[in-house]
Parts: sequence; structure tokens; C-alpha cells
Amino acid sequence: MDRRTFLKSAAGAASLLPLHRLAAQHRGKVKITDVKCMIVRGTWDWNLIKVETDSGVYGIGEAYWGWGVKDLVLNKLRPSVLGEDPLNVDKLYTKMLMESAGAGAIAGVTVTAASGIEIALWDLAGRLLQTPACNLLGGRFRDRVRFYRTMPAVDRPEDPQAWREQVRQAKAEKFGWTAFKFQGDGIPPRADPEYKEPGHDRYTRGLTLKDLRRIGRAMEIVREELGPDVDFGVEAHWRYDVRDAIQMARAIEPAKPMWLEDPVPPGNPEAMARVTHAVDVPICTGENLYTRDGFRRLIELQGCDIVHIDIPKSGGLLESKRIHDLADNYYIWTAAHNPASPVGTIASCHAAASMRTFRVHELARYVDWWQDLVIHDGPVFQDGYFTIQDKPGYGVELNPDVAKAHLAPGETWWG
Repeated sequence: MDRRTFLKSAAGAASLLPLHRLAAQHRGKVKITDVKCMIVRGTWDWNLIKVETDSGVYGIGEAYWGWGVKDLVLNKLRPSVLGEDPLNVDKLYTKMLMESAGAGAIAGVTVTAASGIEIALWDLAGRLLQTPACNLLGGRFRDRVRFYRTMPAVDRPEDPQAWREQVRQAKAEKFGWTAFKFQGDGIPPRADPEYKEPGHDRYTRGLTLKDLRRIGRAMEIVREELGPDVDFGVEAHWRYDVRDAIQMARAIEPAKPMWLEDPVPPGNPEAMARVTHAVDVPICTGENLYTRDGFRRLIELQGCDIVHIDIPKSGGLLESKRIHDLADNYYIWTAAHNPASPVGTIASCHAAASMRTFRVHELARYVDWWQDLVIHDGPVFQDGYFTIQDKPGYGVELNPDVAKAHLAPGETWWG
């Protein structure tokens, strides 16, 4: 399209107007007419959300995977936003939680469901105002968001060669990752109730001396294979007691990991702080916390070195930026936990781009058709980064053929 044709088009003319004038054009004139939720079965059951308006413009988003989200979206939260102005994103997020007190409005599935609608609203707002969603969050500190690739548990964690093979596999993936995460809690086996090695009980949070030697050696092998300068995190899945977590951190310290993640359960920030203050390995945590209130005590205690926000779970884009801002007051940097589809992942990147001290974003389990779920110019990842495109909202559409092929049982395409 040449410039003259572009200027004659509604989208072309709108895109040349300042945001405040575009907002004034739409303010109070566009109303939400429907909220839809569709479950696509990928690495998990992804809860995809669509918010429609009487203007024909819509937005897409994603809530955290899991059970009960769709029910809350459709039967509780949808009525709260019907007929409302979609540009009042923060007001609508607040309203959804205010009206969900009976469902537990400060954490859990309720916050997750509201987060998914909030994420769809930012895409919708960006489409209405003809600007990338991150521009509505205060603009961007960066155009590219760095990713780390999370690898699954090693099948034979006691075998040094198995670790070497996994690192080589990770390095060989086609997207050029510059950072990784490995499963440091694969010893003892997490899901084997018949594990009989002395000193183990699946319900305790302990590590034996043998475990510590094996974990330490495994992470040394990871460092040897990656070389001296490549970042990698070590996952612990909130499995250990304070003293065991401290010992684990000291066992992996020679490998100089980027962080030890979730070393103790998330419910006691004082305990997490005790680990953080006792070790020299950076401690990363936060994926099980919700909203600023959920992170507040941890941050005030300086109970971690990195807040690890799951943006489609913890409150959506704006609330996650507020969590980041609170952490930044204590010079604690931000990363993103992420098991989402490309919809939630790309939305999360728009929040990450707007955060001053954001450093790295997760890509967890991956299926071959992951990128194909969305229509996107070029590859989603290149050289280990996602690049924000100068397109309205998140700049992507769902691929109906791929989505329909992977709908969860009983689901239908939302149209």
C-alpha cells in the first residue's frame, strides 16, 4: 500500500493521530459485548480468552493454565465487564476482583482468570488505539526481550553423561538461546513413591549428602558444557527445608549459576529470606505469588535477589509492572516465569519491555507447533530474543487451523 492509499484508509489515518486523540475518539463509544474462553491442549491446557466489542474490534489474551479458569471467566467475570468501556483496563481488572470476594479475590484461580481478561483488554486497547500494548504501559525500555530455555528433568540424573547430552541438546536448539535452566531437583526422583534409597521419604523436604554431591557434580558438568560465560538457572520446585536449601546452594555455588529457583516453599517469606541471606548464589522466586500484596512482604524482607513473576497468573500486565516497580525500589531485578502458549508469552513480553530492570523471560516446555498457534511476522524467537513489533496490540492473531487441531476435548472454536 502506498502512502496516499494508506492515508485514505481508516487504519492508516488513525495510526497518524496522537494516542490521546485516538483515545478521545473511542472513549465511551465502544462497549464490550462478549468474553469468550477456549482451551487449547498444548504442553498444558492453555486458557485462551477473547474480548469482543460492538465496534468489531476484539482482543485476545491468556490466563494461566489449569482447572476452573474457564468457569470463572464465563460465569463470574464476564458479567462484570459486559457493556463497559474496554479502555478502562485497570478499572475493569479492579472491578472483577472486587466482585469476586466469594471466590477469593486476592489469589488463586480468581486472580488468574481476571489476569487473562486484563491481558485481552490490553490487546484490545492497543488495537483500538493503533499502538503496541507496551506503549500503553508507559512505553518500552527495550525492543527485544531475552529468553532462557527451561529443560526437562534428566531421565538418568545419576549419570554424568545424561547431563552432558542434555546440555548439548539445549545448545543445539534452533532458536539460539543465550540462557538456560536445568532441573536441580531431579535427585531424588520426584514422582517415584517406590524410591528406596536410604534417607528418602517422598513427603519430607530433605537432601542427603549423596544427593548434594550428585547435584553439585551435575551442575559442574552443566557449567563445563556451557562454558564460563553462559547463564543458567537451577530449579528446585519449592521442595526443601531451609537448611537443606542452604546446603544445596553451597553445593552448586562453584558452577556460578544465574540463580537457584524456589528453594523452599513459597508461603513463608521469612524462610525464603533466611536462605537468601545465607548464601552467595542468587535466589529467584515468585511464580506462586499473586498481586503486589502477595509479593510485598518478600520484597520488603529483601527475601530474594530476583522476583520471578508469572504475568498471566499473578495479575496481568499492569499489576506485574507494579510488582516490578516495588521490587525495583529495593534494587531487586525481575524475570518472568512462563509455561504459556505464544499468546500469553508475547503478552508477557510487552509487560517485560516496559519494565526498567527486567532481564530474562522463560520458555518452558515446547511442542513442535507452539509457534504455529499464532500468525506472526517471521519467527517468534531469533538469537534467543523476542522482538516487539510495531503493530497494534500484541501484533498477532490466532491461527484457526492450528487451534482447532489442538482443542481440548469438548472445546469448540470460538469464531
